[in-house]
Amino acid sequence: QVQLVESGGGLVQSGGLLRLSCAASGIIFRLTAMGWYRQAPGKERELVAQITTIGITNYSDSVKGRFTISRENAKNTVYLQMNSLKPEDTAVYYCDGSFGNRHYWGQGTQVTVSS
Repeated sequence: QVQLVESGGGLVQSGGLLRLSCAASGIIFRLTAMGWYRQAPGKERELVAQITTIGITNYSDSVKGRFTISRENAKNTVYLQMNSLKPEDTAVYYCDGSFGNRHYWGQGTQVTVSS
């Protein structure tokens, strides 16, 4: 059974930082592309960052230069370092694992940035 478990969300002031983690099980992690998405109230889920199996990264324009995605295959974990947080970053953040044409999702973790 595939499980993706996010952690590290919380409440932070504008300009602050958070580090999200996503621990995966039930998949061959090193062969799985990983990503972070977010969904704010009343909005569609959007891509935040992706990292391929060989470490190539991609970011949405809204977070480029502030967020960093990384992966640690030995721990089956993907991270999202979020710096210089803004109120508009407030959302539920979801971890995504992509293997072939299958996508696996975590349950999400809330990030709230106060102004």
